[in-house]
Amino acid sequence: MATNEANHVIWHECLVKRCDRNSLNKHQSGLVWLTGLSAAGKSTIAHAVEKELHDQGIRTYVLDGDNIRHGLNSNLGFSPEDRKENIRRIGEVARLMADAGVLTFAAFISPYREDRDTVRRLFKEDNFIEIYVKCSVEECERRDPKGQYKKARAGIIKNYTGISAPYEEPLTPELVIDTEAMSLEESKKCLIEYLCERKII
Repeated sequence: MATNEANHVIWHECLVKRCDRNSLNKHQSGLVWLTGLSAAGKSTIAHAVEKELHDQGIRTYVLDGDNIRHGLNSNLGFSPEDRKENIRRIGEVARLMADAGVLTFAAFISPYREDRDTVRRLFKEDNFIEIYVKCSVEECERRDPKGQYKKARAGIIKNYTGISAPYEEPLTPELVIDTEAMSLEESKKCLIEYLCERKII
């Protein structure tokens, strides 16, 4: 992985600050990170919340795990090292989007606590919200909308989270959404209410 080898790469300060963009938008920007097993409902919730907020005039964008791997991270596999780099890149992109005044939702399995904590540190005391989209592997496997659990059980897909690779549950997430107990509408309402309580929207 390439790094800045010399001190000649200097951050260029902008004339328009993030606070200026937030003031123009009339809402806060930041990162809402949804983590959980495949088929837990991360992307479904993120897109449902984004649509409702967009309809309210809030500038939003969803960074979706599958979509990102079609472009920015198409050169990465699913080894622990590649998963780490996948999350690192997304964290950096999300930080730029937050600076641009966008309330960003990231829907990624992101199975390792260390990698999620790395993204949290990028935002320091900023608007970083970790959402644990909780769902048992049994229920996720029952849903299996892409047929991937079945392939993982058959050994066709290697290093599959929850089957042949670990998932480390968040220890202190800002919010837990249990999709086995809550409907999509309830999950959406829960997250939007939390964003209101935090005065982000």
